[in-house]
Amino acid sequence: MEVIAGLVTGSLALISDAAHMGTDVLGLGMALAAIQLAKRPAAGGRTYGTYRLEVLAAVINGLLLFGVGFYVLYEAVQRFRNPPEVAGMPMLVVASIGLVINIISFRLLTAGSKESLNLKGAYLEVLSDMLGSIGVIVGAIIITVTGFRYIDAIVAVGIGLLILPRTWNLMRQALRILMEVAPPGIDIDKATAELAAVPGVREVHDLHIWTLTSGMEAATVHIVVEDDATWHRVLDQTRQVLTENYAVTHPTIQLEPADHVETHVGF
Repeated sequence: MEVIAGLVTGSLALISDAAHMGTDVLGLGMALAAIQLAKRPAAGGRTYGTYRLEVLAAVINGLLLFGVGFYVLYEAVQRFRNPPEVAGMPMLVVASIGLVINIISFRLLTAGSKESLNLKGAYLEVLSDMLGSIGVIVGAIIITVTGFRYIDAIVAVGIGLLILPRTWNLMRQALRILMEVAPPGIDIDKATAELAAVPGVREVHDLHIWTLTSGMEAATVHIVVEDDATWHRVLDQTRQVLTENYAVTHPTIQLEPADHVETHVGF
């Protein structure tokens, strides 16, 4: 509806909002598909299942949003040079319908956005859509009342600038996960020191902590145990450090005897 109305009325703001909502439809579809696939049991060599699909969906969605944002900014510059006539009243009606749809979507996604990077991306898209629809409504009112044609391009630029920063934040989070960077707020040196402070631990090496998907952290570590230590106690306490202090849900701990220190292979 927004695409047709944008072409008929000549409104770039409507077209940009339509393009943004169009990527949201695709993005929400990918988010839903990723969630459904992630529920399936792991098969073959996919030992962690398909949890990473939501991260890949977030990256693809981010790339689409970058494309839309840059296109809108480019087209707006052309409009500033030669602003076309824009029909304000049809633009107002269609933008109002879009706002109602965005409010409904926003309410549906609010709860899940706190738990999933995938749903957070969809939530942020709908939030910016809602703000974009409000901007288009304001622009339509100004055009109808004053005939100020530049407002359409100004609103379109506002929508474009709204898209880019939040898209970058989403992409940065997703890329951190794909690069297996330590989750934000986790200090690897501090975690190493806490593990080394466990009674019976002589040395800690090759500690890796990374995110599998939203809310699912994994870790691997080599623990060199003192000769007189109780291995069961060391294993339980080092696992407790990782799970309670760093929210690691998949810890893999390799215990090594003290005389094995010189023979381990590091990464």
